[in-house]
Amino acid sequence: MVAPRKRHVVLTSHPRLASKAPQIHWGAPTARERGPVNAGQDPAARNAIGAHAGSYALYRALAIAAGKLSAEHVADLTDTTPAEKIGPHPQWADPKRIVSFDPWGHMVADAFADELAAGMDLRPSIAITKAHVTIPEIQTAMAAGRLKPDARILQASGAARVTKIAIEPVWYLPGVAERFAIAETDLRRALFEHTGGMFPELVTRPDLKVFLPPIGGITCYVFGDVEALSDPTRKLACRVHDECNGSDVFGSDICTCRPYLVHGVEVCIETAQAGGVGLVVYNRKEGRALGEVTKFLVYNARKRQLGGDRAEKYFERTECVAGVQDMRFQEMMPDVLHWLGVTRIDRFVSMSDMKFDPLVKSGIEVVERVEIPPDLIPPEAQVEMDAKRAAGYFTRYQPADDEIATPKGRRLDE
Repeated sequence: MVAPRKRHVVLTSHPRLASKAPQIHWGAPTARERGPVNAGQDPAARNAIGAHAGSYALYRALAIAAGKLSAEHVADLTDTTPAEKIGPHPQWADPKRIVSFDPWGHMVADAFADELAAGMDLRPSIAITKAHVTIPEIQTAMAAGRLKPDARILQASGAARVTKIAIEPVWYLPGVAERFAIAETDLRRALFEHTGGMFPELVTRPDLKVFLPPIGGITCYVFGDVEALSDPTRKLACRVHDECNGSDVFGSDICTCRPYLVHGVEVCIETAQAGGVGLVVYNRKEGRALGEVTKFLVYNARKRQLGGDRAEKYFERTECVAGVQDMRFQEMMPDVLHWLGVTRIDRFVSMSDMKFDPLVKSGIEVVERVEIPPDLIPPEAQVEMDAKRAAGYFTRYQPADDEIATPKGRRLDE
């Protein structure tokens, strides 16, 4: 029987040091030693800034305000345990290796059963399940003979078996600051000031080192055996993809996002069928983390400029609207691969130096980089490809002196 929780009002403008909050020791070798992440409503038990469920926390608050959800509801985690075992891997015990989410986030129900039974508001930040994915382009690949059903990975219907992993962001602030080579106090103040002061504890509670930011998380799709991800004797194909709703879901032809994504899925299936494993990492970073509204504004600006949409103005128009060309910050991207125990990627389905460089810097070996086949590039997306090639975005392409450069005359990954 789970004890009912009491309502609390958290006044962060007059902080009091928590008296019964569990200690967090980031990088500890076990979940118990690390301690649970608690962003519940009891101020004396909280050891994290923000709220559980990230970008969905406000919907929960709205449901409570509208009388659709009880504020006293405690999640029943019976039978919600992961459908596949992941970890622990050695990287979990390195506080510098994973800083953007909780590596123990899928083990909450088992590791902290006593705390849950006592009424502590703990929630998993990672969930692992099984599913099938059916993508029309995979059926096209089957019809063309590039892929063949094997009943294990790919069925005759074109449905592929996958393990799906959902990950919510949990930032370890000292580690994030170190990753970006900035002071933790500067990071905290910037996060506080430039979110309209939404999270006062960032500056009033330096003892709280964990932050649950209200941003999109990560979804992983594993094709084949999950344990093969950390097995150096088996080949791994990987596509790290940043969200593009217009292309990924609705098939917009102004960019190569969906074509590259489904090509990555095809390579992953092919590798898994050959005895390896395939991995697609899907990051919720719409419009280079600038947002979909900003992305559409840039589309308008590019198409309406004198001379139409041109490669030499591609990045300049983004910078004019957003003030920056890209805010995805791939420095934190390798975390999920370290969490999965990956040490080598045999086929990396990307030519982006912005993704390749952080992987290698973090200690992950990349054997081969797989580019998108030319026949998969939509005509409307050729401007994007030309701009990226000329900017030195792709390692295999070096622009001539008289070709297009970025507005500031530098490579995008510099």
